[in-house]
Amino acid sequence: MPTVPSMPPSAPRPQPRESHQQRQVAESFGLDAARYDRTRPTYPAGLVDRIVAASPGPAVLDVGCGTGIVARLFQAAGCRVLGVDPDARMAELARQSGTEVEVSMFETWDPAGRAFDAVAAGQAWHWVDPVAGAAKAAQALRPGGRLAVFWNSFLPPPEVNDGIAAVFGRVLPDVPMFGRGLPGPDTYSLGCARAADGMRQAGGFGEPEQWRFDWERPYTRDEWLDQMPTAGGWSQLPPEVQQDLLAGVGAVVDAVGGSFTMGYATMAATAART
Repeated sequence: MPTVPSMPPSAPRPQPRESHQQRQVAESFGLDAARYDRTRPTYPAGLVDRIVAASPGPAVLDVGCGTGIVARLFQAAGCRVLGVDPDARMAELARQSGTEVEVSMFETWDPAGRAFDAVAAGQAWHWVDPVAGAAKAAQALRPGGRLAVFWNSFLPPPEVNDGIAAVFGRVLPDVPMFGRGLPGPDTYSLGCARAADGMRQAGGFGEPEQWRFDWERPYTRDEWLDQMPTAGGWSQLPPEVQQDLLAGVGAVVDAVGGSFTMGYATMAATAART
């Protein structure tokens, strides 16, 4: 069972990047949709079960559905899922696996009178304006429906994290955020707090909560390198920089025996429609 603390009220904090304004990055994942679908991590069953149990029915809207990774989890739990995604290439792959998708930015998407029991967003809400997105979700949810936005944060073995931080610090010295290693729960907790602020500002929701689910996934060297190009902003890097990063991180995994177990903490911000 996850911890379920109430989200703290808004407090002054360093302003994060406005990811939802970076449209070129937000809409770059479809460049290799098949790789994205093949290599991106899933989400824990406990999270899906908790959202379903806290929702009044089985109708789910999947925001930023991508290739349907989240949608398939909810479908397996017995839900009816409609996806919304701005990238037609990602949407087409989701359709091939049985998810109905409408291509649109969520802020401008039209519910057309439809009502949902849950609005979910996996690894996608930072590409949505947090206030406008929450207002749209409130419009699409029936009373008692639940908005749940969530991200996978990283809990790698220390030697892997330190090695990755050293590689990114060497190859991308002008981007200090990468030199700290993979973003962990503290980083994503701030993203959850920002999402919760958006829910409060939009109105129509009860007090947001933060949920956390810890789980693990093993990776071989090749599996980890295969997913690296699916990171946001990767396509903006020069090819030689991409190759340096892949070679450096590959050497890090080789140094720990060619494989490792990645710990994940899935962080969620969630609130019920009043």
